[in-house]
Amino acid sequence: MFEKIRSIISEKLGIDEEEITMESAFIEDLNADSLDIVELIMALEDELEMEIPDEEAETFVTVADIVKFMKEHGEE
Repeated sequence: MFEKIRSIISEKLGIDEEEITMESAFIEDLNADSLDIVELIMALEDELEMEIPDEEAETFVTVADIVKFMKEHGEE
């Protein structure tokens, strides 16, 4: 799951996959702004064919937060 999410983040934010870790924070480490994060969530929803509620998406601070959400909501 992490590899798939990391690939999407890399593509959307234009960052080398090697720079993205589970602990990477979107704003502090990956230099994403709020628009980048919204676009990233939309890309994840499309790619993983699932909906991420806005109230959940607002809690995502690190890559691990997204991986945890996906695992808890049935994506393998």
